[in-house]
Amino acid sequence: MSTLEFSPNPKASILIVYTGGTLGMDYDENGSLVPCDFERVVARIPVLKELNINLSVISFDPPIDSSNVKLEHWVQIGQTIKDNYTAFDGFIVLHGTDTMAYSASALSFMLQGLNKPVIFTGAQLPIASPRSDGRENFVTALEIAADSKDGVPVVSEVCIFFNHLLLRGNRSKKVESRHFDAFESENYPALAEAGIVIDYNYAALKAYDHNSKLKFYPELKDDIVILKLFPGINEHVVRHLLNAPSIKGIVMESYGSGNVPHQPWFLNLLESAVNKGVVVLNVSQCNGGNVIQGKYEASSALNRIGVISGGDLTTEAATTKMMHLFGRNTELDELREKLTSAISGEMN
Repeated sequence: MSTLEFSPNPKASILIVYTGGTLGMDYDENGSLVPCDFERVVARIPVLKELNINLSVISFDPPIDSSNVKLEHWVQIGQTIKDNYTAFDGFIVLHGTDTMAYSASALSFMLQGLNKPVIFTGAQLPIASPRSDGRENFVTALEIAADSKDGVPVVSEVCIFFNHLLLRGNRSKKVESRHFDAFESENYPALAEAGIVIDYNYAALKAYDHNSKLKFYPELKDDIVILKLFPGINEHVVRHLLNAPSIKGIVMESYGSGNVPHQPWFLNLLESAVNKGVVVLNVSQCNGGNVIQGKYEASSALNRIGVISGGDLTTEAATTKMMHLFGRNTELDELREKLTSAISGEMN
């Protein structure tokens, strides 16, 4: 761990978990963009010295591209936060944008009883770029992580800060690769908007709980698959997928408010999987979608065969929530109940 003490009387001490990503890229001697050490990131943001925040940094070695993120990386991030929880006022996770919503969702389930800010941020352009969005994202995320009111942190949950908006991590989805507004949260309001001042939406923020204690659940299981529906989906492919011997759970991305094809072969395959103990969770493939099984005839059969309605869960939250619950060896009846109710503010 390296420490950057900018003030003898800081308003907060923040731990940065530097995993890599576009923000932390700089030019090498050949003029190519490569992941760089965090010290070079700091050198590109001299305003850090004026924030009255002392920073400590733990870096992945080597830094990773977020498209290479694995479950063990989530455990590494969570374990770092757990091990340093009492020593810091908040945590920043610098992370690539491609899988940031998955990582933020996973950490929201792994870190139960969280009472401090864990804010993921990154950039669409490298910190070395003159037009990089990384400087503003990083500086504002630090300010939010350091903010307190009446002696307690303003934010006490896992979030993503990007392009002026603070979003609940397990409500977020990456929707842009060419513009700075990379993330949206269609089914839940922004927690804060940063302009001249940071305007917090206190009604949307998770309430601080004086009595909660952090519990870290590192166990995750990846015996799940995402089944995205599309017109003309092949029966043989679906049969092969649902009958894979190691599959315990399926996140099914359906149409609209939870609609699926009427073909008997499709419904029969789903029912057979459910009868074998496979958990099928129905989420909408629409950004901002909300599954209401039975609203239309096209989804009414799903209730009968035991498919679980995922409500307004994002695919990212549904996937990581299922990994978390399977990792805790949750009994089937309890697992089905927990998938239909919020455990970390991930659904209405």
